[in-house]
Amino acid sequence: MNKILIVDASASDGRIMAGLLTRAGYDPVVTDCIEAGKVEAAKLPPGAVIVTAMRLSDGTAKEVINWLKTEGYKFPVIAIVDNLNTDAVDVMRGGGAVDVVQRLALDKQLIETVEKYAKPEHVVLTLGNQLLPRKSEVWQKIEEKITAIAATNANAIIFGECGSGKEQVAHQIYLNSSREQKPITIVDAGGAALVGRHNPENERSEIYNRIEGYFQKSAGGTIIIKNVHLLTFEKQSVLLHILETEHPDVRVICTAEPELLKMVTEKTFRPNLFFILRQSDIAVPSLKDTTEDIPEIADFFLKRYSAKTGKQRKHLDASAIKALKLYPWPGNVRELKDIVLFAAFHAKEDKITKCDITFNLSEPLTVNELHLKNEEWEKLKIVDALDRCDWNQTQAARLLNISRATLSYKVKHYRLRRD
Repeated sequence: MNKILIVDASASDGRIMAGLLTRAGYDPVVTDCIEAGKVEAAKLPPGAVIVTAMRLSDGTAKEVINWLKTEGYKFPVIAIVDNLNTDAVDVMRGGGAVDVVQRLALDKQLIETVEKYAKPEHVVLTLGNQLLPRKSEVWQKIEEKITAIAATNANAIIFGECGSGKEQVAHQIYLNSSREQKPITIVDAGGAALVGRHNPENERSEIYNRIEGYFQKSAGGTIIIKNVHLLTFEKQSVLLHILETEHPDVRVICTAEPELLKMVTEKTFRPNLFFILRQSDIAVPSLKDTTEDIPEIADFFLKRYSAKTGKQRKHLDASAIKALKLYPWPGNVRELKDIVLFAAFHAKEDKITKCDITFNLSEPLTVNELHLKNEEWEKLKIVDALDRCDWNQTQAARLLNISRATLSYKVKHYRLRRD
């Protein structure tokens, strides 16, 4: 719900406006002076609107607007005016308000005016640590393997493409293990998080002290190393030395993209470290290989979106599900989440159709696509662009960043039709 800040010295009008806004689905905050309004304005989230009286006990609407500008806030300000002519001209022309509402017509004008300027809130849904609901046979086997690995103290590597859900699998091993009662430390091998604590009085290297600090912090528990393939050779050597010589009572679970296997073969990742870390492993499939899971995962995201926004829950129709299953999903589950939420936000009806689905037309090429053109993906991109442009080939060609002649040739080549 959008926050609406009301700044008005009239307690009765403040209550009236708050009631109107609450019934309309907004979250109003009422203050009676500029100073109190400043305090609340600083707390407002994106998408909020400020409604202020022209005259207040400690100043005017102009002063509110000037303070917002000075502080760098760009919330739209709607002024409540008593005189629709003189006051309105004054606050709109010189004061910077985006609109005005006549006090005598609050019940008729307030909601309609606020609706024009209240921007939709940005809803952030993260994948979290839980496993997404899936019914494919592949995922049933993965869940069985999670349970089997969790029952041991073996280190593990979770392989998978970016956005496929590797971190969730790693976390589930920890949650289902006896080590769940002990600390967990999560480190990104390729990020600034791998800094730990350094003791300059120690004769060992700074990197050694920092990595060793993670093991000390996680004694008896678990360390999850995300993107272990991004470890530098020096950090690999330090990690190997700690595991081989100090034998810390810590389970190490790593996530890695498939390229780690190639790195081991090419000796850019130390094979002896690899085999210590990979006492067991799980291969997380890409979403394009488990398309039967898409409807259930998408519905899970739609349910969470509805719960977080308070909006009526939306559902995918058959055309939307078919379109989602045809897409190659280079960004896997993470991309599915973003596309489904985008469709839920923009869909006019409770049912999300194929027309509401917008795919990303520019994607990095995979290794296979560099050697073999992906015609199915090309057809899908062309049809999606044509659908979005109501099959106007000139507009679709512009969207695809190709000439109209090229698009016309492709349409004939693939025998594409509007139906």
